[in-house]
Amino acid sequence: MTLDAREQAAAPIPAAEKAEETASSSGAPQWHFDQFAEGLRQFGIGVPFSEGMSGVPEVTMQGRQLVNFAPVNFLNLHSRPDVMDTFTDAARRYGLATGGARISQGVTRPHIDMEAELCRILGKERAIGYATGMLANIGFIHAMSNKQAWSDDMRIDLTDVVFVFDRDNHWSLWKAAEKLEYGRRLFSFKHNNPEHLEQVLQRLRGKRVVVVFESVYSIDGSVAPMHDLVDVCEKYGALSFVDDANGFLVYGAQHRPFAKEYAGMYRATFIMISLKKSVGLEGGLIVGPRDAMYSMEALNMASVFTAQVQPPTAATAAYVMRLLTQQEPEIIDNYLARVAYFRQRLIDEGFELNPTPSIMTSIDVGPEPVGNAIKEAFLERGYRIPVYLFPAARKNHATMRLILNATHTDEHIDGFISLMREFRSKFGL
Repeated sequence: MTLDAREQAAAPIPAAEKAEETASSSGAPQWHFDQFAEGLRQFGIGVPFSEGMSGVPEVTMQGRQLVNFAPVNFLNLHSRPDVMDTFTDAARRYGLATGGARISQGVTRPHIDMEAELCRILGKERAIGYATGMLANIGFIHAMSNKQAWSDDMRIDLTDVVFVFDRDNHWSLWKAAEKLEYGRRLFSFKHNNPEHLEQVLQRLRGKRVVVVFESVYSIDGSVAPMHDLVDVCEKYGALSFVDDANGFLVYGAQHRPFAKEYAGMYRATFIMISLKKSVGLEGGLIVGPRDAMYSMEALNMASVFTAQVQPPTAATAAYVMRLLTQQEPEIIDNYLARVAYFRQRLIDEGFELNPTPSIMTSIDVGPEPVGNAIKEAFLERGYRIPVYLFPAARKNHATMRLILNATHTDEHIDGFISLMREFRSKFGL
């Protein structure tokens, strides 16, 4: 929690507000926001505030310069002049407004370019863009469990479709499926376990099934055996949906780690990507077969009733996709080498990391109160460290999830290692 957030937390609640929240003498229902808010303050939950550019290796908060190990835009490309120029030039040409939902207002040239570029990279026929990756996930699950009847000869009913989730799927996917009855329309298989997936699909023979899993899981950094999972899907006639929010543009090339796994992902029916991580922008897209994606334009309420990314965001996303796949792929190669160096430094110090050497470097730091204490200790020493609690992490297992930024210096890394060494005995790291 930042200094200004601590000061706000310590400020007394105005008497009128407190009376309004706690009044019960009239017999009116109580909302208990005051109790819950006080618990959040005591637990150390607050929203950080940066006084300049956010998501960079160093941020300014309350006049303090902090080394930032929390940003998820790990390549820091938005600091490059050419990337920023692409955005500003597109803003001047196409404006900032979307004008409305894509099915009513349409799209601009940058949106078409972004979607076509993604199809080229992933080898799919058609793409749809969304304002965020979460909206893309929610929209997909809704579309694939929806029905529409526009006329006698133009109708589709997907209300019998069954979904099978990896148990460690992202919250946004479970949220999207929360209205589906578990055991009837929603099932799960053990994390990254093709054998258990096959057992589940054997019991669902004859049903229309969509299997949903991720490529790289954010908390433990594990990479799905996508080749094997897609094999099982194809064996039983199930469609497959892969959430590639974390690995997009990082993995897939033959000379990089997890090439076999990503070869399996390219075979999946649908792939969702987020722009937030490697591209460094807000937005999400889904790619898949031409007619299925075309149908989703009408079936997907997240596409019908919400706007998508702004035109300059789309233009910049397409530019970065070409930058990382065609013009300067060494950006990713250099980054992966840097991540390997960072992980090895931690291993050499004796810290126990997540076993999969992906871009996610995670350390289980124990119960939630310990996790919050570690975060505060680092903050006092000038480091913003992301510590995730339930439901982002397992219950009673706070997780320090580190995503090295491409522009973190040796000094940043040395300082972090030094503090880890210092806090080892204090917090049992």
